[in-house]
Amino acid sequence: MTALALEVSQLRVVRQHHEILKSLSFDVAPGELVGLLGPSGSGKSTLMRSLLGVQSITSGTALALGEKVGTPALRRRIGYMAQSSAIYLDLTVRENLAYFAGILGVDNSQVEHTLDVVNLRAFAGRLGTSLSEGERSRVSLAVALLGAPPLLILDEPTVGLDPVLRQDLWRTFAQLVAHGTTVLVSSHVMDEAARCGRLLLLREGHLLFDDAPAQLLTRTRSSGYDDAFVKLIEGAS
Repeated sequence: MTALALEVSQLRVVRQHHEILKSLSFDVAPGELVGLLGPSGSGKSTLMRSLLGVQSITSGTALALGEKVGTPALRRRIGYMAQSSAIYLDLTVRENLAYFAGILGVDNSQVEHTLDVVNLRAFAGRLGTSLSEGERSRVSLAVALLGAPPLLILDEPTVGLDPVLRQDLWRTFAQLVAHGTTVLVSSHVMDEAARCGRLLLLREGHLLFDDAPAQLLTRTRSSGYDDAFVKLIEGAS
């Protein structure tokens, strides 16, 4: 039996006497594209750090790919892309990928494959300093993809990008999911909700919604996602 990509039960995180995550429970099946949405300060990044095993969990449980989060065996099975660019600007794109491939113990052929996946081959010889923010984001995504991890956790990868670059990244996410990768991607831009197969909406550490995007519009009787989220918040108040 194939393990779920994520299993979260009654997850709580308390920092400095402040409850950041409030008894969250949800499962994610393999091959899902799940959007984790909510305003700044809703707990999205804390949840992602918890799933990566780098955030202390106060109570509850979280499993990734059938293993307790933070287990060493998961380190090469989960790809992570942080909000800020995670590349060396004095190296070329190919050199960056080769460096991280070496750390991960990944065959160099993965570098060439990943360049194609994120459509960066034309930029392979360029230094990080010469890349735009959108191009650096794609290199960071390429680093996360090294080794073909079955689970990707992406923390606001499209923040600050223009609509065309955002569309390119979302197209890449969809292609990855089509090949069986599970993608959990956070955003505070509600119009990106329609690109996901499923939504998890957070506000102040509470999980307000867990369902398909169309169900959010139906449930709130809204025509747009910004309006739907506002109505959801008002209904929960």
